[in-house]
Amino acid sequence: MMKKVYICAPLGGNIQENLKKAKQYARYALLCGTAPVVPHFYALCLNDSIPKEREIGMAAGLSLLWFCDEMWIFGDEVSEGMKAEMQFCKSLNIPVRKVRDDEINKKIGEKTL
Repeated sequence: MMKKVYICAPLGGNIQENLKKAKQYARYALLCGTAPVVPHFYALCLNDSIPKEREIGMAAGLSLLWFCDEMWIFGDEVSEGMKAEMQFCKSLNIPVRKVRDDEINKKIGEKTL
């Protein structure tokens, strides 16, 4: 069975660009032999700029975190949402790993980020 990794990266701000990056992070995780859990994709059906919908997306993502073996953190920025996810991981004793852009580019085989 594949290890389940939670993808933790910024979403707010430039949502379209951050969704594009989330796809690359998911690709990287898949090529590493894991099953990525990507809560960013909720932004495709919820409006992140509407507080109630953002709250629904965050709650859904955190509910999936319970089932994950690890959290992988991507990007240089740590948003408030990411801080909440990281704190939740800490309370559940879920291992956290920071993934650097050069690791992603090496695995994917092209400069993507």
